[in-house]
Amino acid sequence: MGEVHVISHPLVQHKLTLMRRKDTPTSGFRQLLEEIGMLMGYEVTRDMPLSTEKIETPLEEMDAPVLEGKKVVLVSILRAGDGILTGVLKLLPSARIGHIGLYRDPKTLVAVEYYFKIPEEIEDRDVIVCDPMLATGNSAIAAVERLAELKPKSLKFVCLLAAPEGIAAFHEHHPNVPIYTASIDRQLNEKGYILPGLGDAGDRLFGTK
Repeated sequence: MGEVHVISHPLVQHKLTLMRRKDTPTSGFRQLLEEIGMLMGYEVTRDMPLSTEKIETPLEEMDAPVLEGKKVVLVSILRAGDGILTGVLKLLPSARIGHIGLYRDPKTLVAVEYYFKIPEEIEDRDVIVCDPMLATGNSAIAAVERLAELKPKSLKFVCLLAAPEGIAAFHEHHPNVPIYTASIDRQLNEKGYILPGLGDAGDRLFGTK
């Protein structure tokens, strides 16, 4: 079984509760998702490698720590992935950005790809994939499968909520890709929604129905 990191930081958990409330308006939901994205990004980037470079402070020269290697690639699974990506981007403003468009066929719940735009040459780059909900896992599995074909240096998957069924399916296909989430919820309902969950993240983020 692959790694799952539940980010239990009190601020993440408190903000998640505010997002779950059905009367939280679109503007509040959007703001909270961005804030949680940034807080989660802090944990997801904890193991980024450092090297040193010579700099001058106002007082003297020193060898100071800097991030090593090429810029990270952040990939949003459209539409709702943009909510987390915006937060992580505040921590990594020079990251490159990719988008994968997938929609869930309502009859089969299988992910259908309609858009794929990723920065070139990601072989030497760490890739962080963002999508608020890991429900059936089909979208995440399909997105990571496409990205894995491009042989990035590493892959991580970041979501707000995960269902046990989604985690199991995802790690069956991608046992070496760690999942970072704020909560593992109880189960999926018959329509593939996470319970207790927070409804449809895309609709709540963009004010659509």
